[in-house]
Amino acid sequence: MRLTIFFLLCCLTTALPAQKKGDWQQLFNGKNLKGWHPKIKGYALDDNFGNTFRVQKKKLVVAYDQYPTFDNRFGHLFYEKPFNYYRLRIVYRFKGEQATGGPDWAWRNSGVMLHGQAPQSMSKGQDFPISLEAQFLGGRAEGERTTGNLCTPGTHVEMNGKLVTDHCINADSKTYPGDQWVTFEAVVLGDSLLEHYINGDKVMTYGRPVVGGGVVDGFDPATKKDGTPITGGYISLQGESHPIEFKKVELLNLEGCMDPKAKNYKSYFVKPDNSQCRY
Repeated sequence: MRLTIFFLLCCLTTALPAQKKGDWQQLFNGKNLKGWHPKIKGYALDDNFGNTFRVQKKKLVVAYDQYPTFDNRFGHLFYEKPFNYYRLRIVYRFKGEQATGGPDWAWRNSGVMLHGQAPQSMSKGQDFPISLEAQFLGGRAEGERTTGNLCTPGTHVEMNGKLVTDHCINADSKTYPGDQWVTFEAVVLGDSLLEHYINGDKVMTYGRPVVGGGVVDGFDPATKKDGTPITGGYISLQGESHPIEFKKVELLNLEGCMDPKAKNYKSYFVKPDNSQCRY
């Protein structure tokens, strides 16, 4: 099964089979936060402290203008349902000044968490979900600062057949300074292979994620069983003290009916779930 998925991925990422615009699910509707749930360190699920996550001018915005100081209030906005096999597309840009008290490393730093633990399983004081972070970084005045990187709060992955325990791994991307819009895409196929793309260029490949490692605090020990394979999970947008805007968050589900005789058969599916077939 894993080899089959590998070859499907090779084909998928070079030329996505025919799909219609309506096949892409708009996770962000451009109007409100319907379907999304904030979880901010120190607060209960759905307590959107300081109106951190909001919609302004048809954009999903992470803002800190109502914070007296950041005070390590790391936040994540979770989509309401988990996914296992999918293609995710996000258009983002950094804008404005970092919140007072935000850590130096979090300047123009945000991301999207893939294969995350359920938000209901996070403790009130937990800082990051156990997950795989596709890290977004904005460029500084000088030097290179790649985006589409991988960070691993409470997880490990394999690259080139070897276990990687480094917390953050830089992507093979360009640097994007200023307030320009950047398009991030991820192809996620369970625990087989995951790929990151920036403005259409592949910048990161890894697979076989497992629970393990540190860089996550305040978790319930029952949620972190090291060595457990991670085959799917929740998507969440990150808030790490620097304002960021999202104008598109959309997903193409790659799991569904693979019987060509069915009305809802899609040629781009790579994982069968024929219980969904309609005839």
